[in-house]
Amino acid sequence: MTIAVVRIRLRLPSRTLKEKRAIVKSTVERLRNRFNASVAEVDDLDDVGLATIAAACLSNESGHAEEQAAAIARAVAEWRLDAEVLEITTGLIHA
Repeated sequence: MTIAVVRIRLRLPSRTLKEKRAIVKSTVERLRNRFNASVAEVDDLDDVGLATIAAACLSNESGHAEEQAAAIARAVAEWRLDAEVLEITTGLIHA
C-alpha cells in the first residue's frame, strides 16, 4: 500500500479571511472532484495572504500513487487560480 501526499503553498490576493476561504474552498473541492483524493487546508489557517493545501491518494501500486501526486501538482500549477503557487512538495509513504 502506498500513500502519495502533495503539499501546495499558495499566496492569495485576499484581504479578508472570508475571501481567502472562498478561494481555498473552491480549490479544495475542485481537487476532490477531479482526482477523488482527500484534500484539506492544513496550514496558514489564520493568515489572510497564504494558504497551504494538502492532498493524499491511496493506491496498491506505488507507480499509480506517484502519478496521481504528479497530476495533482501539475493541475494546480496550470490552473488559472487567483493565487500564486509558492511551493509544491510531494512524498510517498509505503505501508
